[in-house]
Amino acid sequence: MITIGITIGDPSGIGPEVVIKALNSPAINRLANYLVIGDKFVISKASKKNLPRNVKFIDMANVNRKGFSYGKVKAEYGAASMDYINFALGLLKKGMIDCLVTAPISKESANLGGYKITGHTEYLAKKTNSKNFEMMLLAKNLRTLTVTRHLPLKDISRKLKTKDIYQAIALIYDALKKYFLIKKPKVAVCALNPHLGEHGLLGQEERIKIAPAVNKAKKRFGSVFGPVASDAVFRDCLRGKYDAIVTMYHDQSLITLKTLFPNSAVNLTIGLPFVRTSPCHGTAFDIAGKNLADPTSMIEAIKLADRLARNIKK
Repeated sequence: MITIGITIGDPSGIGPEVVIKALNSPAINRLANYLVIGDKFVISKASKKNLPRNVKFIDMANVNRKGFSYGKVKAEYGAASMDYINFALGLLKKGMIDCLVTAPISKESANLGGYKITGHTEYLAKKTNSKNFEMMLLAKNLRTLTVTRHLPLKDISRKLKTKDIYQAIALIYDALKKYFLIKKPKVAVCALNPHLGEHGLLGQEERIKIAPAVNKAKKRFGSVFGPVASDAVFRDCLRGKYDAIVTMYHDQSLITLKTLFPNSAVNLTIGLPFVRTSPCHGTAFDIAGKNLADPTSMIEAIKLADRLARNIKK
């Protein structure tokens, strides 16, 4: 049976709550063995429910009980959340867990706590010396990958590079084969501009940057399509025409994904030496500690981690 490692994220956010709710869900209760890394005081405060018997807990005891409060950006909480991640990486290296599911952290708190990071994904890649990595965002049969991540819209065109677009195509193609066991994946690559740039009237990125990457990928993989209009490609993917979509920027993926699947989308980091998933939401400080958090995305992240870890072992 697979052993899934789970970090509780920022102690002051909804991570501890969604972890304990998810692990008590019938959908995953007996799916795998679980090893949760966090603070026992925080997890017991997050819910009146106990952890199921098949869940082992590693108590880092790194949160001061005195003065603890939810919904706060604090260096102590940021450092604690990173402690959980570092410990989990050690477990992965020793083979004590097969994959990792991470509850959300606060980048602001982590930076205050001494970790100069731009995000969870980037930190994991750096710690594992992973050079080529990306976020795959998915729900049901809709799988997307963004070439650029957290950038202002005004910088997207300037930052887009043919080599990065090609790398994104190659990563998602290989991930579909390795993780999802799709023998010949069909990958669609989005245009940046409306109507594919209208032959240059609305922009040259499709001709200059995107098409060369698509053509190179076609020669290597075959079943790569694009540039395609982003206003229709998601419908086509949901209908089975494509197995995944490469988009050019963050909201090109996220608006559709979160509109159609607001509570069940999952983030899968591809390019790491292990399976890592996370819920597709943040710390939600505004509702932390109020027992209002929906655990659906965490449940889906755990189910996906279990499925992909099993696929890799086949």
